[in-house]
Amino acid sequence: MKGILIRWLVLTAAITLASYLIEGIHVEGFFSALFGAAMLGILNVFFRPVILLLTLPINLLTLGLFTFIINAVILMMASGVIRGFDVSGFGSAILGALVISIVSWLLNSFIDGQGRISRVDYIDLKRREDGRWEL
Repeated sequence: MKGILIRWLVLTAAITLASYLIEGIHVEGFFSALFGAAMLGILNVFFRPVILLLTLPINLLTLGLFTFIINAVILMMASGVIRGFDVSGFGSAILGALVISIVSWLLNSFIDGQGRISRVDYIDLKRREDGRWEL
């Protein structure tokens, strides 16, 4: 449960950062960003898999770049539901979806499933003469 709350706050921070960086995205306050993040999460859970499945051929043809269009549409859907969270145009939605995706991925890469901040230790692997790997 703690992990979900941390990820929700990370998505809220990503939406807030996108509103500072992109002129067409406006967030009135923290709670608008918080509810926008919740709505974005709900839409991603219920609608995104269906939309990705329906647009699979075009997504394969564009090597996955059509996913940015899907993310932009979902971002615009979330802004249509939440008062105080506005996305003014489709170009702003695409840039916003890109910023939100990058920031969320970057921040969530440091959070494990229990909501704790973790780090990745790089280990030194050596190859033995018989072809196996050892630490």
